[in-house]
Amino acid sequence: MRHNNGLKKLNRTSAHRKSLLKNMAVSLIKYEQIRTTLAKAKVLRPFVERIITLSKKDDLHTIRKLNSILGDNEIVKKLTGEIGPRSAKRAGGYTRIFKFGFRYGDRAPMGIIELVDKKPTSSDAAKKSKKAEVSDKKPETKPTAKKVEVKKEKKSAPDKKEALAK
Repeated sequence: MRHNNGLKKLNRTSAHRKSLLKNMAVSLIKYEQIRTTLAKAKVLRPFVERIITLSKKDDLHTIRKLNSILGDNEIVKKLTGEIGPRSAKRAGGYTRIFKFGFRYGDRAPMGIIELVDKKPTSSDAAKKSKKAEVSDKKPETKPTAKKVEVKKEKKSAPDKKEALAK
């Protein structure tokens, strides 16, 4: 009987797996959404959720702990400054995984893992503001351009007789 089955090894050594999870966690926190294989996303989920739970408390011990796990000061600042307070009311379940089809080369199942309460991207905000502007503005009428007819002069082809005479 294998109690508490551990985690998927992803066909990697422990050092490689630890490095992979750290890099994927940093990317997920930085961009708030990444695309990866489904197996990696399922292994990454509990790793990131522990980190986000830890980042809810903003004190020196937490900052040092997160920095030892992730090794990136900017990401730790983003965690404790933005993501931690944003998910303070949530009691867990900070990430979601979507199935995303299959990879072209080897047909590996792909997935998207993202933070549940991610901030809207600038493109989403731009789309909403454009929709609001369009609904507020009255449609403008464009002046119609006058059509000007241009007459082309036809050049007469030289007659064969004239060409032969020369």
